Order: sequence, then structure tokens, then C-alpha cells
Amino acid sequence: MHLNLFVHGRGHHEASWRHPLGTRQRLTDLDYYKHLASVAEKGLLDSLFLADALSMDGSIRHVATGGLEPITLVAALAGATSNIGLVATASTTYTEPFNLARQFASLDHISNGRIGWNIVTSWTQGAEANFGFEQQPPHAERYARAFEFLEVVTGLWNSWSDNAIVDDPASGLFLEPSLIRAIDHQGAHFRVKGPLNVPRSPQGYPVLFQAGSSAGGQRFAARYAEAVFTAQPDLASAQAFYRSLKEQTVAAGRRKEDIAILPGISPVIAASDREADALWRELNELTAVETGLARLSNRFGGHDFSHLPLDRPLSVDDFPDPHGVQAAQSRAVVITDLVRQQRPTLRELLHRLAGARGHFTLAGSPERIADTIQTWFEEGAADGFNLMPPILPALLETFVEEVVPLLQKRGLFRTHYEGTTLRDRYGLKRPSNPYF
Repeated sequence: MHLNLFVHGRGHHEASWRHPLGTRQRLTDLDYYKHLASVAEKGLLDSLFLADALSMDGSIRHVATGGLEPITLVAALAGATSNIGLVATASTTYTEPFNLARQFASLDHISNGRIGWNIVTSWTQGAEANFGFEQQPPHAERYARAFEFLEVVTGLWNSWSDNAIVDDPASGLFLEPSLIRAIDHQGAHFRVKGPLNVPRSPQGYPVLFQAGSSAGGQRFAARYAEAVFTAQPDLASAQAFYRSLKEQTVAAGRRKEDIAILPGISPVIAASDREADALWRELNELTAVETGLARLSNRFGGHDFSHLPLDRPLSVDDFPDPHGVQAAQSRAVVITDLVRQQRPTLRELLHRLAGARGHFTLAGSPERIADTIQTWFEEGAADGFNLMPPILPALLETFVEEVVPLLQKRGLFRTHYEGTTLRDRYGLKRPSNPYF
């Protein structure tokens, strides 16, 4: 199976920074991220992933935030690691294709082929104002732009043949012009002539990650994504998503092996299930209600939930239609499905979301965590997992020291790195160049 570390603040639980196990290192301290990368590399994890948001939200008062920009940070981590893949987030809505193609091609060269791009269309409220727009583009428009964006950037990455650089001092020929081409793209959103001014990178181009699970997000993933991060609250929903996306990938003309599906898992690990449950309660007791309400509101495009009683069971009538949400549509669906099935109180829902924002959260011993991971992997719910430790680095260290060896003993996880690129880690072929 594949294991990716999702680095998020001082941990994925919003109160992790307040817990005694939490670190006191600044989120702008490179050594903090270098340590996380070294622990993940010690555990032989496939990759390390950095999310991004292009605005500040209303939860900043009680949550550790204000980290480093991911593309810059990945460049620094490339020199501090040797094997682990490095995945940075960048937006198709608020970035230009030529700039992004240059940055990620450069990163892939710097890291000797260990880079991935997490493709987002940016749903966070407030991002539009930071880029000179009065309102955020609707969900469908953001995905229409994303489809064309991928057409442009892959064209730019393929605008050089692998052997375009001749570098022959004797003949005086450095580049063979016939092995470099302009893309001459003219579309609804972009007009880009090309070619790129960076040679084709070690992987051909970076591994393409994606996290949108809405209908539009799944269509996009089936067409382009090579690995998918997804929030699935239980085994049954994960199996249904896995089956559906694999079928859509095949329908798009690709093999089901061409895409790895990685549900998020946020494991609260202790020596026993009882101790893990106690740690989970400790974390939840440190949360602030106003933070949870702000984040819930953000998931539903600014909807106000503050009038709801904290300890009354919720119903779906307390929420706007998730399919009409123009923000994080797939996560809104996950939340309303959870409410429909489990009828939590608002307080219970906020605690549930405080742990990993709608991803699967599990408290237990190393054996229980390993058992659950094995079940999901073997029963058609996952090709691996997006690991979201509630407290960093403490619970990452526990996972590497206690859970990874169990997975290795069961023959489920590697015991050494093979190959050199991120594509090697995920068993992906180097993309052929359709132009050369």
C-alpha cells in the first residue's frame, strides 16, 4: 500500500498546539518541516504533502496557522531529503499555467524526480479578493478552467523532447531546435504560445494529485489524476467512492492502476484503546466552539450555524443543500451524510470535524490502527492512505515506530525504497511525450 504524510500546522486536530504532546516550534521554522520529513523518510513513506490556502479564514484566533508557502518549502525540503516524494499544492484558479509549469518542472529537476502537484481549484472564501476579483468563480466554472489548465501545463511539460539538449562543445550545438515546439494554445481561458523554457523533467512531469470528490472533481480526477486524496468517513462510503472513481477512470480511457486512491486517516494512537480514547477526549476538550463554527461555515460557503443549540441532535434541515454549495462541495456532502446517518449534536459534530475536518478519525492501539488500515486496503476501499496525524510530530513518530512495523510484518508495506522517483513509489509509468 501507499502512505502519504499530510503535513498540517502542528497537527490535524485544531487543538493540537494546546496539548502537552504538541510541539512549540514555529510554523515558519524550516527545521520543523525537515524533522517531519526525516521521520516520514525513516518510515519509508511514499510522499509528504503540503496543502495550501490563499486567504485567512475566521478560525485563526484559536488555531495554529501561518505556515510557509508550499512550493518554496518543497524546494528547501528537496535538499534535506533523499527518497521521499514531495507534493505541493497550487491552484488552477489563481495561477497562470506557464508560471506553474516552470516552477514544478524546476522542482522536479532539483529533487531528481520526486515532485508531485496537488491540483486544487480553490474554494476558500476570501481568496478572490486577494487576487483582484469581486467574487469567487462558481464551482462549475472553476473546474472548466482546471480542465483547460491541465491541457496547457501538460502541453508545456511536453514541449521539449527528452533529448533536445545536445550539449556538444565540439560542434557548437547546445539545443536541437527541431526537438522543442511551441504549443500555440488558444482556449476559453488561456492563450499560451510556449514552449516552456525549462527542459522536460526527470519524471516527464510531476505526479498529478487531486482532492476534489464532487461530481466535477471526480470527472477531473478520472481524466488527469494519478493519485487522489479523499475524505471518506467510513468503510462503506470509501468502498463506494473507490469503485466509482476506478470505473470512471477506465471509462476515460485509462487503466484502473493508473490512479491511486488515498482516503485520509487521522489516527489517535496510544498503548491501549482506552488510553487513545482518553487522548481523543483531551484534545476535544481543548477546542473552541467559535473556531468550529467558523470552519463549518466556511465549508458551506459562509452559512451561519451559530443559532443552532450545541446539544440538540442535528438534522439535514439545519444545513443548506450541499450540492448547491460553491465552496468545498464534496466535503459539504460528507458532513450532511454524516448528520443524516448519525444525528450528532452540533457539539459532537464540531468535535468530529476538529479532528480532521471530515476525514476518517480513529482512536486506538497500534494494533487497532493497523487492523483498520488492513481492512480498508484489502476490502476495496483504498490503495493506501493520506496519513493525517492529530498531533505533530508526536503521533507521526508513534505511527512510524509502532504501526509501520506491524504493516511490514503483515506484508502490506515496503521494507526498503525501490527506484528513485515519486512515480517509482506509486508504481506509475513515466508519461510518454505525444509530440516526440
